[in-house]
Amino acid sequence: MSRYLRLILSGVLVFSLTACGGGGLFKGKEGKKDEKAGLLASEAADDQGSLFDLFSNADDPNITIGVNKYIWNATLDVLSFLPVEAADPFSGVIVMGWGRPKGSSRNYRATVYIQDPALDARSLRVALVSRAGPANRDTVRAIEDAILTRARQMRIADSKL
Repeated sequence: MSRYLRLILSGVLVFSLTACGGGGLFKGKEGKKDEKAGLLASEAADDQGSLFDLFSNADDPNITIGVNKYIWNATLDVLSFLPVEAADPFSGVIVMGWGRPKGSSRNYRATVYIQDPALDARSLRVALVSRAGPANRDTVRAIEDAILTRARQMRIADSKL
């Protein structure tokens, strides 16, 4: 239990030090003008924000991250033997828990990152772990291929509607 307490306290310490800022490091640049923003460096340093700015909703609502819906659904279909622990369709991350495929004696856990709206192999990253460590690269590649094949099948089926 003390291990978790130390971990929590170190996290709190890091976040509290982050909020302190580092204005003293840049005192030599106070008179230098930033060409792009038209601000003095001292003015820009004052606008660093604080720890509480992390919790504000200052994101531009017009910017979206695209995730391919076919790859997303194909991932859930192909890895249906693994329970979903967390899924974020806005960032394209699916975290799967431990599970065993039919006919296998190994347990696996996967994290899938869909990073592009294109139905392309570059859009998909799969991290697969077994209890013994990282899974064989051929196994990971076979799962990626199965997901992409299923995604293409889903897209073809949608185009026939």
